[in-house]
Amino acid sequence: MWWRPWLPACLAWGCVAALCGSRGLCPAPNASSPEPGQCPRRRAAELCAWALSSDSLLDPFPVDEIQENYVRNVRNCIFSVVYPTPFKSRVRLVAVSKEVLENILDLDISVKGSSDFLEFVSGGKVIFGSVPLAHRYGGHQFGSWAGQLGDGRAHLIGVYTNRHGERWELQLKGSGKTPYSRNGDGRAVLRSSVREFLCSEAMHYLGIPTSRAASLVVSDDDVWRDQFYNGNIKKERGAIVLRLAKLWFRIGSLEILAHSGELDLLRRLLDFIIQEHFPSISMNDSNKYLEFFSTVVSETANLISLWMSVGFAHGVCNTDNFSLLSITIDYGPFGFMDSYDPNFVPNTSDDERRYKIGNQASVGLFNLSKLLQALKPLLDPRQKQLASQILEGYGEHYHSRFTELFKTKLGLLGEDENDNYLIAFLLKIMEDTKADFTMTFRELSEITADQLKELHIPEEFWALQDLSKHKLFTEWVTMYLLRLHSNNGDSDAKRRVRMATVNPRYILRNWMAESAVQKANLNDFSEVQLLEQVLQHPFQRQEAAERAGYSLRPPAWARHLKVSCSS
Repeated sequence: MWWRPWLPACLAWGCVAALCGSRGLCPAPNASSPEPGQCPRRRAAELCAWALSSDSLLDPFPVDEIQENYVRNVRNCIFSVVYPTPFKSRVRLVAVSKEVLENILDLDISVKGSSDFLEFVSGGKVIFGSVPLAHRYGGHQFGSWAGQLGDGRAHLIGVYTNRHGERWELQLKGSGKTPYSRNGDGRAVLRSSVREFLCSEAMHYLGIPTSRAASLVVSDDDVWRDQFYNGNIKKERGAIVLRLAKLWFRIGSLEILAHSGELDLLRRLLDFIIQEHFPSISMNDSNKYLEFFSTVVSETANLISLWMSVGFAHGVCNTDNFSLLSITIDYGPFGFMDSYDPNFVPNTSDDERRYKIGNQASVGLFNLSKLLQALKPLLDPRQKQLASQILEGYGEHYHSRFTELFKTKLGLLGEDENDNYLIAFLLKIMEDTKADFTMTFRELSEITADQLKELHIPEEFWALQDLSKHKLFTEWVTMYLLRLHSNNGDSDAKRRVRMATVNPRYILRNWMAESAVQKANLNDFSEVQLLEQVLQHPFQRQEAAERAGYSLRPPAWARHLKVSCSS
């Protein structure tokens, strides 16, 4: 395999196998004990005591035969081998996730202070065992087939298996051009990178399946962007996020192979995904692809229901942004709703409002239909019919999970035939009054039943005060209290504790992210770091967050804040 002889020459690392082995921190790469990527079993304080492996991605599949890095149409492979392009200017560390470094990557937090770490996470050096890859995929964008897309500014730098036995794929985003860059420059800007770093971690702590973010660095390299696609090109700063996922394959990974007629490779990729990530499916099962599809359908319904439960709009729900593991990936022009609005669109370039928050479930169905289309060449007529029936069940999966989540948000126990109406009634008066989505549910978690009964809304409950202006608020409260009274074995104190564990007090509002970005552009990273800390505990009242106003009514300027797809 042509890339193997490259590896020793490409290691620009000062201390690799021999040094690691001599220190007794990790066996040398040719040792018979754990493979690269499976050690250490305790946290490493230096990167030379730590390794990645690309073998599990390279061995099963053919690699792009063209070695040169230029934009082109690629065929008959899953990956192209391509190395990151280092920044030319000084690089600064903006933030790290201590939890990701220590509990996922087995790295001691002290490693963040080393120059080796800074070079590694900015694409300046390749660590032992890594063969950087760019993934080839396609996708439907805004409803139309876009052809070949791929990792145009990302490098999958290796796989790490940690002390818990978890396999994680590491990817640098913003690390330079690849054969899939199309007309792009291979870079990401600080503005979008701050948002991705913070939201990846925020979603995790909200309990929503997501990719993770280990670090964020910024350079002084100039990157030019037309942020709102209005002809106003501005100079911004290049940045890189080190992000992790159990798997980076997405629906578009299968689509490109089906569209290109590369059915043997399609089968090989599917078998790899199922064997590595769907242990409940037997590789000997003749219906394994059907079982895979069924799992993805139900898990996608679950994921979008979870998005809705926290008021999250992804912004660009193309098939190339939908993970086959049903986790949230590719954070671009996303947004959490402030005022409840089913027509909320965070992406200003989505002129047709295709990806508005209220349409996400329907878009999920569209994307799953494209997944089925990609799978059909591998299915027999009976399996195709069964797969269509599975897809028809998506709506029921989604509705059931959505109802379950919102009942939990309202503290409802047991079953009642009027629960769906109670939820819909609340959302309607929230929409009419433009009540804040997050704080309405949070304040319902904190207010007592007696206060609600007496319609005594304390001033601090500003979202409920807005809601109470609706002429039907009293009617809804009466229905709600009657329903709570039917909770067997419950008490008002138990209800409030229960609801406070599922209704966050803090989310990553656009205005909070924008404030952090503005400071970061001046090399003041304090607010990025504060937000990262606050969003680790979204359900707990925090003094620092309260002082920063993170639970107060959003400032007036936030109403006019725009989010762009240009990143």
